[in-house]
Amino acid sequence: MRVAESRRVDEFIDSLPVSRFQKRIVAICFLILMIEGFDTSSVGFIAPAIRAQWKLSPEAMAPLFALGLTGLMIGAVLFGPVADRVGRKKVLAISVLVFGACSLASAAATDITTLVVLRFATGLGLGGAMPNAITLTSEYCPARVRSTLVTMMFCGFTIGAMIGGFISTRIVDLGGWQAILIIGGIAPLLVVPLIVAALPESLRFLVLRNDGRHDTRIAAIASRIADSAGVPALVAEEATVRSSVRSLFSRDVVSGTIALWVSFFASVAVIYLLMNWLPLMLTEAGVPLAQASLIATMYQVGATVGAVLLGRCMDRLGAGRVLGYSYAGAAFCILLCAMALESKLFLSLAVLATGFFLSGSLICGYALSASYYPTSMRATGVAWANAVGRLGSILGSIVGGTIMQSHVGLKGAILLLAIPVIAAALSMVAIGRASPSRVATGASAKQSVVSE
Repeated sequence: MRVAESRRVDEFIDSLPVSRFQKRIVAICFLILMIEGFDTSSVGFIAPAIRAQWKLSPEAMAPLFALGLTGLMIGAVLFGPVADRVGRKKVLAISVLVFGACSLASAAATDITTLVVLRFATGLGLGGAMPNAITLTSEYCPARVRSTLVTMMFCGFTIGAMIGGFISTRIVDLGGWQAILIIGGIAPLLVVPLIVAALPESLRFLVLRNDGRHDTRIAAIASRIADSAGVPALVAEEATVRSSVRSLFSRDVVSGTIALWVSFFASVAVIYLLMNWLPLMLTEAGVPLAQASLIATMYQVGATVGAVLLGRCMDRLGAGRVLGYSYAGAAFCILLCAMALESKLFLSLAVLATGFFLSGSLICGYALSASYYPTSMRATGVAWANAVGRLGSILGSIVGGTIMQSHVGLKGAILLLAIPVIAAALSMVAIGRASPSRVATGASAKQSVVSE
């Protein structure tokens, strides 16, 4: 291994093609989010079976959704700042261990109260896993393809949710709703050893926090990225500063923080309302459970395709413009869903299109948040954006139960969802105008690299 001149770590990663080592990191984080997507969405798909077995009202089901999502929010708030201090890998491994063990324990619940408590604990682990998987992936990706690779990695979440939709009714018929939670618990526990053995700590984090103790680890990781090329002595992209929530409101990033929080809160509220309540809403409207689950799963299909294609567009055209238009498209597709309720085929297509634009935009928003903040506050920034989104998801879950008891009807309820999505579109337009250099990606990032 030949040591060359000193070089900033971001310049080093950006100057090289994506190595097999980096692709492996993306693949492992993809697997983590696929398991998380399965676990997070599973409650929505097994809710009808739980409600039927325990003879619960819609109001009694609301805490199951809301407390699980509260755990997700608290987990993100707690584990994000910790990761900016001790490292992404450690927090990611602990988070996956927690949500696996608690999901497995949830299968043994014999009443709704116990199940709610265990789903809250599961949410703590889930909340810590997602932002750190996003942050770690982002910090190993070159700027020119960062949005594409991060969104492809995040597609693991939507694919996991999609798998849950396709198999949940069959597994519930064979082994009860508990079988879904058992699968959602065993899978992450099997992945923890893979994280420990095969996933590296963030190179950017190690360089930023290096006081001489990490020289060997940094050189080893850098050589795997560079393959046989010469490895320079790496220096940090920024001065070491203490990460805190207050730093997210510093002059350089405050406008983007507000815009990201608005878009995450609004879009996640709508997404989780659809994810958790759509199967129940459709069954209440007379649609058989199998068809209701299939229609809801079409949303995840659209989300997966949308994330990949929109991510590529972000790398070429910039995040603000792409996400502003795509959220506007999501609002239009929601209106189509309300108009297509009489036809299962058209409703399925409208739900698919909504997933393409709405969840596709949200996933790209995670990529944007990971590239928007400097390394010293990146995990905190991603985690708090995630936490604000989870706050929206709690609201969406609670509102879902209220809507089911109201007289607005399914059509009226769906039409209302367009309002927060329009707010998300406006926030993305605002961030593109207020912070053009920080939302530049792909080819444009070479000309307007953020000074970290």
